[in-house]
Amino acid sequence: MGNIYYKQRNFSKAIKYYRMALDQIPKTHNEMRIRIMQNIGTVFIKMGQYSDAITSLEHIMSERPDPKTAFNLILCYFATGDRDKMKRTFQRLLQVDLKIDDEDKYLPHPDDKHANLILEVIKNDTLREKEKQKKAELERCVMAAAKLIAPSIEATFSAGYDWCVDCVKQSPFTEMSNDLEINKAIMYLKQKEFQMAVDVLKSFEKKDTKCAAVAANNLSFLYFLQGDHRQADKYAELAMVSDRYNPSALVNKGNCIYKDGKFEKAMEYYREALRTESSCTEALYNLGLVNKRLGQNESALDCFHKLHAILRNSAEVIYQIATLYDLLDDVPQATEWYMQLIGIVPSDPAILAKLGELYDNEGDKSQAYQYHYESYRYFPSNISIIEWLGAYFIDSQFVEKAIQFFERAAVIQPNQVKWRLMIASCHRRSGNYQQALETYKSIHKKFPDNTECLKFLVRITTDLGLKEAQDYATKLKKAEKAKELREQRASSGRAGSGRAGSGRAGSGRAGSGRSRGGSAESDGGGSARSEDLDGDSGRGGSAGSSRQNSARRTKGGSGMRSLPSADGPYESEERTVDASYVDPLGPSMERPKTAARKRDTAEDGFAEIELGDDLLPE
Repeated sequence: MGNIYYKQRNFSKAIKYYRMALDQIPKTHNEMRIRIMQNIGTVFIKMGQYSDAITSLEHIMSERPDPKTAFNLILCYFATGDRDKMKRTFQRLLQVDLKIDDEDKYLPHPDDKHANLILEVIKNDTLREKEKQKKAELERCVMAAAKLIAPSIEATFSAGYDWCVDCVKQSPFTEMSNDLEINKAIMYLKQKEFQMAVDVLKSFEKKDTKCAAVAANNLSFLYFLQGDHRQADKYAELAMVSDRYNPSALVNKGNCIYKDGKFEKAMEYYREALRTESSCTEALYNLGLVNKRLGQNESALDCFHKLHAILRNSAEVIYQIATLYDLLDDVPQATEWYMQLIGIVPSDPAILAKLGELYDNEGDKSQAYQYHYESYRYFPSNISIIEWLGAYFIDSQFVEKAIQFFERAAVIQPNQVKWRLMIASCHRRSGNYQQALETYKSIHKKFPDNTECLKFLVRITTDLGLKEAQDYATKLKKAEKAKELREQRASSGRAGSGRAGSGRAGSGRAGSGRSRGGSAESDGGGSARSEDLDGDSGRGGSAGSSRQNSARRTKGGSGMRSLPSADGPYESEERTVDASYVDPLGPSMERPKTAARKRDTAEDGFAEIELGDDLLPE
């Protein structure tokens, strides 16, 4: 009854029935009484009544100590914060008598064949298995207790673990001290103290084979994570020398070779690890990655499907399967696996964006918008997603909704004028010309040399009939001239030196004023070359603009425009401003024409009939 109430988590009734059973059992049945008291102590721990649990467990330890009771008692003292009793109980745990015979009796006898035959029978019998279970339980309790109390019994975690190791070395279970040292190194890793972990693991290099192999494995993996592949390869070799059939050592060796670009050789080590242990998930996963890297997508897919049968809910494995189906152009399968992945990691913005991309490629805009918007909701700083959402609303003719996304992009990239221009263009498309004008003005204030913004300002102020149009046209002319000069200087720097370019340009032309003329011609030629390389979509084609400027500067084949003669009249040169622009959002959709069609006089049936005076109204 007590056990039933314990399973139902009705702990108060469970204790009541346990105590009733304890009262009815005579003292001659000591083992049964000990088991019931263990149950009582466990229930008190579940209820958080540690003082009552300590009373029961201390009685058991005085009557018949065992590893499980000692560990539970340490747990109670840890909960109450009693350092001294934690230490004393840990020492009592190490002194528990397991009543196991000496291990020497299982050693072979070289001269006694009859004894060897008996040994073959008893070394794996039921009694031997029970002894192994008792020893494994003690080791588990010692390891867990050391990990639990080490940070609490001394000022530092390291000092506490050292005290536990010293106690183990002085106990009958000396061989466990090496395992404790390995655990200490792992605890250092969990606390991000990598150098301390390396120092502890390096101390095993000259110890027995088993511990040296475990330490070398951990060191190899640690150095691999730190990017020191030479040291990682060295310790992987040491681990393989200690145990050639250690799958972890083979995987570490394969990883080092993979980083060197020797994929075929790395594949051999992974396969050897799988032959040694068919359930080695690390080797199977890495084998799939190698096949994927070599372009063997079908083999990689087979590896990851096998791994998926072992690790059903591994997000990494499902992602690799979905990616491989995508590489194989099997879009339905890729979509299905990405959907499974979303079920495991529903808030991963990259996976949501990938699903949106797949649906977008298939032409399903509504589903694409749903997943892109979910990705934006979890990661609102992804510029590519923001740009897609803005373009989606523009294509859907909801220009006002696109503005909020471009505003978000402008906040993320404040020095990118593109987003501000898109905001202004959205205002203009929605018919809010005044807001568009204000936006263009703010852009011009922040980016005064941007010719695209100036072209929009010239156009919109001209359309609205504002007096500012001429001012912005002048600024546009100056900005274009400054941009042209910058391009000339950049092209001159790329071509070599300005003097060499001047000499080449001046030598091919006739006219006076050689040095200045040659310099001007060099600048003109450099400008043309610069615009051919860089390009400028805002000026309607760089080559054409360069040729027009060159034509204005040259006259009669001379390097620069000849000055008017003193006797001739002065001719002013009119220079037109190129105010053409290209909308960054693309051409707007043509509005439907709803006006009535003009009547064609040719279709009028009475066009050729002459009306007489008698048909006219009186």
